[in-house]
Amino acid sequence: MRLTQQHLLFWTMIVIAMATSCKSKPDTNADEAPATIKGLYTFEPGAKTFTPCGKSSQFWVVDSSAQLELQYSQTINFEQQGSTVYVEIEGKIAPSAAGTEAAVFDSTLVVKKLIKITKDIPADCK
Repeated sequence: MRLTQQHLLFWTMIVIAMATSCKSKPDTNADEAPATIKGLYTFEPGAKTFTPCGKSSQFWVVDSSAQLELQYSQTINFEQQGSTVYVEIEGKIAPSAAGTEAAVFDSTLVVKKLIKITKDIPADCK
């Protein structure tokens, strides 16, 4: 009888240890609210890039809003593809995925919402 209680206690401890070690850590970025970001956006075949105002860093762009590329094509004539426009967006910056065209960049800007797009680039955003 004593041996059975020891086995039961042993297996209970094993199960508890496995349950606590298998818990995944919460994704801190998943709950993070999108931030409003202002900067320069360029779209051309094979390249969608964003440079924040006053910064030299460039990010790959993923348009989960499905509005950025559409509004860009309505703002810029076909002959002007590749031109830079000023945008204000809500989005998040995430590490670029390896093995994708974004991997050339350290980070990717994930656009959640397009707020503003214009050909007129403000003087403080060059």
